[in-house]
Amino acid sequence: MSFVSAIPAAPSPEAAAHFARRLALETDCADVAAAMKAGEKDFVLLHVVGSRQAYARRHVPGAIHLRHAEISAERMAAWPADTLFVVYCAGPHCNGADRAALKLATLGRPVKLMIGGVTGWEDEGLPFATGAEPGALAA
Repeated sequence: MSFVSAIPAAPSPEAAAHFARRLALETDCADVAAAMKAGEKDFVLLHVVGSRQAYARRHVPGAIHLRHAEISAERMAAWPADTLFVVYCAGPHCNGADRAALKLATLGRPVKLMIGGVTGWEDEGLPFATGAEPGALAA
């Protein structure tokens, strides 16, 4: 018996519930890129860490720079209450997106974390935007 099978897999209904919960909280770089390329951006993408200078050097196209420390009810009032926010940070070594997601959820805002962040985006071979503006992902 291997380490893989030593602990039996969960029953299918339990596994389905678990993965559905995860997908309700997370999305990935490829799905975000595909939605943007198809013109189906039904979310606001937030780059939630770093300085303005770091954002200007490299960010996911279409992302707004809003550091997690700056997320507040007053700041989020710029968007309708049912707006879905997708947050990302530097990558798996960074918890800025978790902090942002927690703040947004506490404010009653729909939120998903883009797993992988900047590192995942780069690993997928996706292009970055530069400059102070969000830019756009080419179709």
